[in-house]
Amino acid sequence: MEANSNFQEIKERFIAADIDTKIEIYTTVQGLSVEQYKELLSVFPIKYLDKLEKSMA
Repeated sequence: MEANSNFQEIKERFIAADIDTKIEIYTTVQGLSVEQYKELLSVFPIKYLDKLEKSMA
């Protein structure tokens, strides 16, 4: 249960963050499942996906 509440905190921070912070959170947070990463991506602005891709390369 704690992991789920921790993810909810991460997701809330992610949603409220600016683009650079969203990218930082997405690329540095550890221990998330594939589904949780997908959930974060679902609230990431599509027009900045290229910037996210570049930061992961």
